[in-house]
Amino acid sequence: MRRAALVACASVLLAGCKVGPKYRTPSVPVAPAYKEPPPEQFKEAQGWKTAQPVDTAIRPDWWEIFGIPELNDLEAQIDVSNQTLRAAEARFREARALVRLNRSNLFPTLSTGPSISSNRIANSRAIGPANGQFGDYVLPVDLTYELDAWGRIRRSIAAAREEAQATAADRETIRLSLHAELAIDYFELRSLDAQKQLLDETLVAYQKALDLTQNRFDGGLSSKVEVALARTQLETARSQDIGVGVARAQYEHAIAILVGRTPETLSLPVVTLNLKPPNIPVGVPSQLIERRPDIAAVERRMAEANEQIGIARAAFFPTLLITATGGFEGGSFVDWLSWPNRFWAVGPSALEILFDAGRRRAASEAATAGYDQTLANYVQSTLLAFQQVEDNLSTLRILEKQAAAQRVAVEAAEQSLALSLSQYKGGLVTYLQVVTAQTAAYQNEFTQVDLLRQRMDASVLLIKALGGGWDVSKLPSS
Repeated sequence: MRRAALVACASVLLAGCKVGPKYRTPSVPVAPAYKEPPPEQFKEAQGWKTAQPVDTAIRPDWWEIFGIPELNDLEAQIDVSNQTLRAAEARFREARALVRLNRSNLFPTLSTGPSISSNRIANSRAIGPANGQFGDYVLPVDLTYELDAWGRIRRSIAAAREEAQATAADRETIRLSLHAELAIDYFELRSLDAQKQLLDETLVAYQKALDLTQNRFDGGLSSKVEVALARTQLETARSQDIGVGVARAQYEHAIAILVGRTPETLSLPVVTLNLKPPNIPVGVPSQLIERRPDIAAVERRMAEANEQIGIARAAFFPTLLITATGGFEGGSFVDWLSWPNRFWAVGPSALEILFDAGRRRAASEAATAGYDQTLANYVQSTLLAFQQVEDNLSTLRILEKQAAAQRVAVEAAEQSLALSLSQYKGGLVTYLQVVTAQTAAYQNEFTQVDLLRQRMDASVLLIKALGGGWDVSKLPSS
C-alpha cells in the first residue's frame, strides 16, 4: 500500500510538469483612431468616423441596416441552405470531435483478448501431458496508462481545442463572406435594373428624336445623314438594353446558388435601386482585432503552433508508463474461472530514445518555425484588416463627394439636351449637336446609377471588414 501511495504521489507531481513556452498573445501595431479625411475636402463626410449614440455596434444580422425586406429574406436562407456553410460546419464538428479524441489519452486504456485453443505437443518433449494434448483457456485484462509527465498529452488537448476554435472562426469567416457576397450580388442586380430603366427611358427619347429627324427630312429640313445618325444611336441603345439582361440573369443565378437553390427556382422581380447608403458604426481600431473572425482564426492557430513546440520538446524526455495485466487461465472450461487460476502483473516502465539522428531536434526546430510563420500571418492579417477598413472608409467618403458632383452634372446635361433639341427644332444647330448632348446626358445618368452601386458595395465591404457584428466572445470555450 505504501508503494502504491508513493507511485500515485509521484504521478501527480510529474503530471504538474509541462515543458515548452507559455503562450501569450503578441501585440500588433494599432492606431488610436482611423485616418481622418482632409477637413478642407470632406467636411460633410464624417458619418463613418464614429458610431451614433443610439447604435454603437454592428448587429449580427447586419444586412437589415439597408431596410430591404427582400434582401433580408434572401440572407436568412444562407444559414439554412448554403452548402459551403454546411461544409464549414462539418469541419468544425470534426475538429470538436478531435478534442475529445485527444482528451481520452488522459485516461487508462483497458483491453481484453480472451482465447480458447486446443494444443498438442510433440512426443519428444520432456515435459507435457501423457497424451500430448491439452486445452488453454485465457481471459486476460490489460491496462496501460501513460503518465503525462512533461505535458505532451495536455498540450495535445490544448492544440486540438485551439484548432477547433480556429475552425469555428473559419466557419464565421465563411458565413460573413457568403452574406456579404449575397448583398453585393443583390445590389449589382438592382443596379442593372436601374440601368435597364435608364436605357428604356433613353430608347423612348431616342425614338422621339428619330421621328423628329425623319419628319424634318421629309420636309426637306434635314439630311439623310442625320436620319441615319439618329437611327444608329437608337439601335445602339437598344442593343445595350438587351445586353443588360445577360448580366442580370447571371447575378440572379449566383444569388440562387448562395441561398441553396437551383437557378430555375428563383426569379427576382425588376426593382430599381433607389436608396442611400446607411450610416455604419465603425468604433475604434483596437476593437477590430476582437471583431474579425479571420484574425481570431489566425490567432488561435498561433496558440496551437505554440503547443506544438511544447509537444516537440517533450519528445526529448522519457515516456513513462504504468502497465498492468491480469485474468484467468485454465486447462479446461470447467476450472477456467477458478480463483487459483488467476494471474496478474503490474509495474512501471520508461522509454527513452538514445539516438534518432537528429529527428527530435529537427521536429523542435520545425515547430518553432511553424510558430514564427503563424505569428507573421497574424500580424499581416491584422494589418490587412486595418487596410480594408481604411480603404472602404475613404471610398465611401470620396464617392459621397463624387455623387454630389455627379447630381449637378446630370442636371447640367439635361439642360444642355433640352436646349440642343430646342435649337435643332428651330434649325439653329445640326443633329450632331443633339447626339452629343444626348450621349452626355445618358453617360452622366449612367455614372450616377453606377456611383450608387459602388457606394452600396463599399458599405457592404466596410461592414465585412469590421467583422459583421461578430466578436471573439462567441468562440467555443471547450
